[in-house]
Amino acid sequence: MPTPRNWLIWLGHSLLALFLLVLFWQAVLFTQVIWWSRFDPDSTSFMRMRLAELRASDPKAELRHHWVPYERISIHLKRAVVAAEDDRFLDHEGFDWEGIQRALEKNERRGRLSAGGSTISQQLAKNLFLSPSRSWLRKGQEAVLTVMIEQTWDKRRILEVYLNVVEWGKGVFGAEAAAQRYYRSSAAQLGPSQAARLAVMLPNPRHYEHNYGPRLAAHADRIQRRMQASQVP
Repeated sequence: MPTPRNWLIWLGHSLLALFLLVLFWQAVLFTQVIWWSRFDPDSTSFMRMRLAELRASDPKAELRHHWVPYERISIHLKRAVVAAEDDRFLDHEGFDWEGIQRALEKNERRGRLSAGGSTISQQLAKNLFLSPSRSWLRKGQEAVLTVMIEQTWDKRRILEVYLNVVEWGKGVFGAEAAAQRYYRSSAAQLGPSQAARLAVMLPNPRHYEHNYGPRLAAHADRIQRRMQASQVP
């Protein structure tokens, strides 16, 4: 029968093996982050998940996604997204602590989780590697990935990749596909009002795709008024 000392040795070896496994996985993720700092991702975790959902009912389903470089995305959309999602994007290093505090206070007042305070960098980390699920483990991994991205990419690259991979409707990913889906236009030709409307859809794009009501329109108007003050790379 194992002695207490043998159990402790076994536990120590198990914890060491787990630590090394986690460390190896972080190294794998960091390698991918470095690769995507120079090469454009053709797929993300969110894209693969949504495609699997679509193909469950239609085996021939495809995503709408077309990569466009940063300079071919409307300045209005860049400003609108920063104004709506992360107005301190250029100032923080991945985490907007003031925004997180405001979100916690808002959630406390409402008695429910209604605001998250996530930055564009955090949302990008989640879209590229993770899932929409909410857990402390997922949030911890998101934080680690956010640090990796912020330390190895510049802000221009972060915003470029984000605008090209973020979800904008059922099977719709990226600014070019969104512009074509909603305006039959290109991402480069989006005007201020169009950009503001797309930006306010981001928190729940598959819902707002078919439920764009007066409250969201009013929010888009507020974002459009704030866009001129938005600083973008």
